[in-house]
Amino acid sequence: MAEPTVTLKVTRYRPGKDSAPTLQSYSVPYRQDWVVLDALNHIKDQIDGTLSYRWSCRMGVCGSCGMMVNGVPKLTCAAFLRDYHGQEIRVEPLVNFPIIRDLVIDMNDFMDKLKSVKSWLVRKVEKPVTEGEYRQTPAELEKFHQFTQCINCMLCYAACPVYGLEPEFLGPAAIALAYRYNMDSRDQGRDQRQELLGSHHGVWECTFVGECSEVCPKHVDPAAAIQRSKVDLAKDWFKSMLLPWGTR
Repeated sequence: MAEPTVTLKVTRYRPGKDSAPTLQSYSVPYRQDWVVLDALNHIKDQIDGTLSYRWSCRMGVCGSCGMMVNGVPKLTCAAFLRDYHGQEIRVEPLVNFPIIRDLVIDMNDFMDKLKSVKSWLVRKVEKPVTEGEYRQTPAELEKFHQFTQCINCMLCYAACPVYGLEPEFLGPAAIALAYRYNMDSRDQGRDQRQELLGSHHGVWECTFVGECSEVCPKHVDPAAAIQRSKVDLAKDWFKSMLLPWGTR
């Protein structure tokens, strides 16, 4: 009995040779426990070694294997072939990003945005090691914990219609991480981030479609972070009007 197969239509694009991306069909074995990434690895190992794509951990942790699967942003290491049984599976690079080659996108804009929001703990003055660690209560941790689960997979940027139309928009993950550090009791960089979040390309561009939260594979809620940041900025503005000498 012939082994069951599934057809994958995969984006191919070779810079310098192809004028535009095209779809190429591959027939691969259909196995219940295979994910789309397994099928791509089969293509690369057994059929066409020139296929280019990113992947690393295969555990939904590194965030490097994000692609469009039948038009939806997915981690291909978590998208099972059985969920598409009886269908052709179309695998394309994440939308809203330039394509470098085949399924590989240019991440530079995203990385620049992460850097711009200072997605790390900012301290005005570091205390000496001899004074011990910076401690937090469980309640303080709870304020930002869910946003620490972001794996920078960029699925939220592929799902965001605003980023698709306005690439200057900071975007869901960068804003969620800015909010995460703003809420961290150890951080002192809030003022620097608030200026950027409240700028023309900051949180006010978000129209609250909410697709960023829908596609997040780690159940982070960047849409909530954006709306909470809007509230915080509005509070800051009112305080600056009522207390012009400055205090929060």
